[in-house]
Amino acid sequence: MMKIFLIGFMGCGKSTMGKKLAQKLGYTFVDLDHEIEKNLGSTIGAYFAGHGEDAFRKLESETLKTFDYPANVVIATGGGAPCFFDNMDWMNENGLSIYIEMSPAALAKRLESGKDKRPLLKDLTEAQMIEFIEKKLNERNVFYQRALLKVNGINLTADAMRAAVLSWQ
Repeated sequence: MMKIFLIGFMGCGKSTMGKKLAQKLGYTFVDLDHEIEKNLGSTIGAYFAGHGEDAFRKLESETLKTFDYPANVVIATGGGAPCFFDNMDWMNENGLSIYIEMSPAALAKRLESGKDKRPLLKDLTEAQMIEFIEKKLNERNVFYQRALLKVNGINLTADAMRAAVLSWQ
């Protein structure tokens, strides 16, 4: 039984790479944010707006820890999930956590085209977005760096991720 938790900032490729990695390993893929939205019957953004960040982070942590995961699974977590409660400890105790690292400038470039769908980014200029990402990464890095594996997200391939996972086992 193997759980692989992908962590990192929004736009680093957790969902995209997670699907590809799961396919390469013959595992199931789970996007934790999508599961939360399915259970809520609404978007995370709407829940966040109506109930606040604290309520969302509790729901996110509960979902992370109580979800009925398949035996072998790759899980894309939300960007903030590792940073609250004991989520990072829980992931490391229950599977392999992998941090997909990227620079603020590279993340901003990836996020630019879809920033309208991201409430925290939609009104920011490119420079403001880089500044926002730098600030958030500085806050979150203490958690992200606790991942059992770290990979560079630039030009990352599913084959490279698979090799990293197999070398860890």
